[in-house]
Order: sequence, then structure tokens, then C-alpha cells
Amino acid sequence: MKVEKLIEIIGSDFYTGVPDSQLKALCNCLIAKYGIDPHHHIIAANEGNCTALAAGYHLATGKIPVVYLQNSGEGNIINPVASLLNDKVYAIPVVFVIGWRGEPGIHDEPQHIFQGEVTIKLLNHMGIANFIISKDTSDDEVEEKMAEFRSILNQGRNVAFVIRKGALTYAPNVEYTNNNKMVREKIIQHILKISEKDPIVSTTGKASRELFEARVANGQSHKFDFLTVGSMGHSSSIALGIAINKPKQRIWCIDGDGAVLMHMGSMAVIGANKPRNIVHIVINNEAHESVGGMPTVASRIDFVAIAKGCGYPNAVCVDNYDDLDRELELAKNRRELSLIEVKCSIAARENLGRPTTTALENKEIFMDYLKTLQ
Repeated sequence: MKVEKLIEIIGSDFYTGVPDSQLKALCNCLIAKYGIDPHHHIIAANEGNCTALAAGYHLATGKIPVVYLQNSGEGNIINPVASLLNDKVYAIPVVFVIGWRGEPGIHDEPQHIFQGEVTIKLLNHMGIANFIISKDTSDDEVEEKMAEFRSILNQGRNVAFVIRKGALTYAPNVEYTNNNKMVREKIIQHILKISEKDPIVSTTGKASRELFEARVANGQSHKFDFLTVGSMGHSSSIALGIAINKPKQRIWCIDGDGAVLMHMGSMAVIGANKPRNIVHIVINNEAHESVGGMPTVASRIDFVAIAKGCGYPNAVCVDNYDDLDRELELAKNRRELSLIEVKCSIAARENLGRPTTTALENKEIFMDYLKTLQ
């Protein structure tokens, strides 16, 4: 189905969401049509954030907003759907467009398998009427379902279109770039050179994939790394939980701008606890690159100021490898919480692979290694 037709059928002029590779056609179309325009299209920090934002739009205009997300974000919408949108509370109508990763019978990464199994169940439990769009779903079928959905929306209830892999198409190419020069894969190699045998917790997406392949290229064990393949935005909290219980061991966290934005409250918790053994590295390419390159708001905020405001005693930003190496060495040799923001380009190898070990294997060898440390 052409995504332009889906947008026409839904008939809304306001979209907000978190980008998803399954919804790349929709995201690219919205960028081409609206760009980032607060009156028509906002890329939010997390799915709960955009659900509440959509509620505000409805309160101000009386019109029906659209929230788009990967199904992994269903957990983040449960609270606002149940306690804000629900017809037993404020009866605020929203159309959700949800990318169905991990659909049963379709091969996908391990972090998507269970979420894929419960995607429709969760929608049903939340009272969200839903319709699945496949490659062979006709425009007429979607129009007929949207007509049914309008009567549901008019009752202050929510509806969802669940999008199967490859169901939406969009012909024009949208290229996402920034002016940064550093390359994430090379940044990770520099981190490995300095961190040596210290444990690393890496964030969701291409950063973890590149870390895994960097270990292979270096002939190193994967036991040093916890790859947070799912649970976007929580790698720094995982690192904090480890650091508190391994106080004599330095813990490195390789994070991303989209992940930090998704659950930025974790920085306040880290800063308040001031673990002396965490080096928090935020690789900032100002984009959700792992799902297509759509922009985050990270080009317009100051992570260093935020970190300092949260209580990090050390926070710097670098945009070249010499400064990166110097700040990594300083962070390694001091016994204080440190944050290093690294300005990064939007780029990854086309042949970038995925971890060849299972998530369970990763956990077990990482835990075995932590047992040897104080």
C-alpha cells in the first residue's frame, strides 16, 4: 500500500511518534511532506511522550491526532492510554500506527520475538480496536476499516493500524545527514583501546552491532560487553546497577542520543548517586540511525549542560579523535563520574552484521566475567 494513500484515508494533519524501520515509508513521507513542524509533525523522545503530546493536540483543536511507533514502544504507551486517553477517564481519541516487529512466523532479532507475540494481545487488553495492514491489503479494505474506526474515535476511544513488514511503500528517497565528521565504528575502536578489559554496556542498535564486530576484528572476547539489544534508553541504568555493585571496577556505557532522550531521567538518577566508576559516553549523531536516520532533537540541546545540571562532576563534548583520546584517558584515570559527548556522522557499513551469539549467551559470559571482578 502506498503510504500517501494511508495518510489520505486517515485524514489527520498532525503526526507524532518515534521512528521505526518497519514504518520507514511513513517516516520518510512525513519528513518530505512536513519536515519537523510543530503544527503537523513532531518526533518525540519516547512513545509515552508522543501519546501525551497527541492528547494536548486534541484538547487544543478537537481534532484526531496520529501516533506512530514500533511495537516495542507499546509498553511506553500503556500508562497514558489507560489513565489519560481511556474513555473511562478523558475519552481522548487517537489513531496509532504500529510497526509489527517480531511477528510470529517472521524471522526477527531476539528482542522482538516476545513483543511480537503479544502485540495484538496488548492492544486488545487496552481496548484499542486494531486492523492489520499487509502487502496485499487493498486501499478499499483500509477505507472500509477507517470508516468503522471513525465511529469508535467519535466515542473517545482509540484505534490502531498494525503494519506488517513491507506493507507500506514510498518511492522518493530521503537522505539524512549532518555536518559531523567522526564515524561511530571508529569511535568505538578508540573506546576499546582505552577501556582495555573494563566491562562495557552498549546501547540498542548499530552501536552494539559495531561493538560486537570490533571485538571480532580485534580478536577479543565478547565477555567484556553487555549488548543492550532491546530496552532502548536503559543502558545507562543497567550500567549504574552494575557500577554500584562493583565499586572498584570502572564501567563504561556506550550510549546514543536517541536512547538518552528516550529516558533522560536516568541521567538525573546517575548524577544524584554519583558513582565514581562510570564513564558515560553519548555518541551523538542527531538521528535515529538504526531505524533509518530520522532526526532527534539532539542537535538543539546541550547534553553537557544537562549532565552537569544532573550532578555529573565531569562532562565534555568532543568532535575529533585527538580530543576523544585525551578525554577517554582523563576519564579512565580519574575516580569520578564522567560524561563524554561525541559528535558523530550518520554513517554505517552496508555489510554491518549482527551478533552471532544469543542474548542469553551474552548475558552468561558477561556475568561470569563480572564474578571475577571486585
